[in-house]
Amino acid sequence: MLDVQALSRKDASVNGPESPSRRFVDQGRPLTMYSDLIYVACPNCGARAQITPRPGLPELRYYSELLYRPRRLTCTACAATRSWSAKQRNNALVGVKLGGPSDPFFDLPLWLQTPCRGEVLWAYNERHLDILENYVAADLRERTDYRSNGAMLSRLPAWMKAAGHRADVLRAIRRLRIQLEQVASHDRSATMLDRTNRGPRGGNNYYFRPPY
Repeated sequence: MLDVQALSRKDASVNGPESPSRRFVDQGRPLTMYSDLIYVACPNCGARAQITPRPGLPELRYYSELLYRPRRLTCTACAATRSWSAKQRNNALVGVKLGGPSDPFFDLPLWLQTPCRGEVLWAYNERHLDILENYVAADLRERTDYRSNGAMLSRLPAWMKAAGHRADVLRAIRRLRIQLEQVASHDRSATMLDRTNRGPRGGNNYYFRPPY
């Protein structure tokens, strides 16, 4: 069984607060690894809802399965639910493309997004925030000998990785941690309501396997 949450918690190697420098080791994990739980604004009431894989599915074998596994949206505020299943094309399932401040399954605004340096800083969940914060806060950033182009941290935009922007990015992450604890519809940020920057949606991922 592939335990996505346990692996993501182990990925950040950061020295204790008493150390004069903070060290981060990038294990090359993909963004897909953090997409098992996605917080969004409920399409019915606007409160915080969540998107997760449909219960009862077989154990996860590869991160890439999270791109086409059936999903369920649930909102505890209004009891709204929605379901998503990957489309089929010929003998393949068509998976989603990740990225940007909208979720890739229902195209709803992410709950965790805030303006930063003229851009939008976003995250799917708390574990996603954790690794972004550990990476940005580190004085020494190292990486294992991975060769994947899909590594999340290596693909972060330059404005997030710039040393001169560190304080601004960390303040934005702290705002998102506050946002994480707010769940009502009136807690939505102005950035969440602005749908002009919705992220990449070009291209498709194909998976040759039977549907769920």
